[in-house]
Amino acid sequence: MHIGLIGGIGVAASLVYYQRLAAAVEARGATLRMTLSHGDIQTLIKNNLADARTPQAEIFAQQVTELKAAGAEVAALTSLGAHYCFDELAAISPLPLISAVTPLDSYFASRGVQRVGLLGTRVVMRTRLYGQLSQTETVALDDEIETIGQTYQEVAVAGRCSEAQRQMFIDAGRRMVEDLGAEAIVLAGTDLNLAFDGQNPGFEVIDALDVHVELLAQLAADEIGLDEACGRA
Repeated sequence: MHIGLIGGIGVAASLVYYQRLAAAVEARGATLRMTLSHGDIQTLIKNNLADARTPQAEIFAQQVTELKAAGAEVAALTSLGAHYCFDELAAISPLPLISAVTPLDSYFASRGVQRVGLLGTRVVMRTRLYGQLSQTETVALDDEIETIGQTYQEVAVAGRCSEAQRQMFIDAGRRMVEDLGAEAIVLAGTDLNLAFDGQNPGFEVIDALDVHVELLAQLAADEIGLDEACGRA
């Protein structure tokens, strides 16, 4: 199946999606058919902070239209932060959408993880992943959401993570484990790989990007059908 990705939100996350999806499909002995549409991260940030859902959904819908014209059969957002307008986009999208959020609940349950700590955008942390997890309890450092969210935004826009920023994220994760009882820390921001890849923070880390990529790889390799994928997502 031809996968359409809305990327550029930010660029570093899009590159990781591409790399990991290509590797996952190749490991299955299949050929990846994928088209990437570049989005504007500054517009997304502005609309996200203002909770302007319909304007952003309309922008994404135009990109999905372009992806469809390029042959894509499904579409996905390469940003968990961008999922704040997922329902609005799904209502007007010319292609089926594969969510990166809803598959997480069953994934956590399959791993026996009952409580997770969240790192990501302000909205992701404040809404506890948009309130879409029914089997898993979520926690965040509520008093520090603004600081963590701003730092994450800076990393996503720059496409790089300084050592000071890395240590801030790792320390936040550690405190959620030690003080709030999180069994694992979820990288609920697709650019957080810049901070955590190659690191051993001393606690379990689950990259939401990997869960999404696995589902997309199964679709791309025709291991599952669209109905099954949408059922999971």
